[in-house]
Amino acid sequence: MAFRVIEGGLAARSPAFAGTTGDAPPTQEDVLREAERRIRAIGYDRWRNREAVTGIPAPREIKYLAMQIGYVAEAIGKLADIPADFHSDVYWPA
Repeated sequence: MAFRVIEGGLAARSPAFAGTTGDAPPTQEDVLREAERRIRAIGYDRWRNREAVTGIPAPREIKYLAMQIGYVAEAIGKLADIPADFHSDVYWPA
């Protein structure tokens, strides 16, 4: 049985967290990249494209979750001090 790392790992950080390493505080762009990563993970683009092409609406749950992720990204990005662990699941909807 062979194992393969799909994304990330302990040796290399994901590009989504590129701006959060070292002494630099996280920026609004870092938060937006994390939101985009989470929206891609739920497959929102695929559902939105299917809706545009076929007219079959995307599931309400997917649309609602994408809207929630966008709201959280906007709220975290407006904070004066963005938490260093903003990418933690504690801040984002499941």
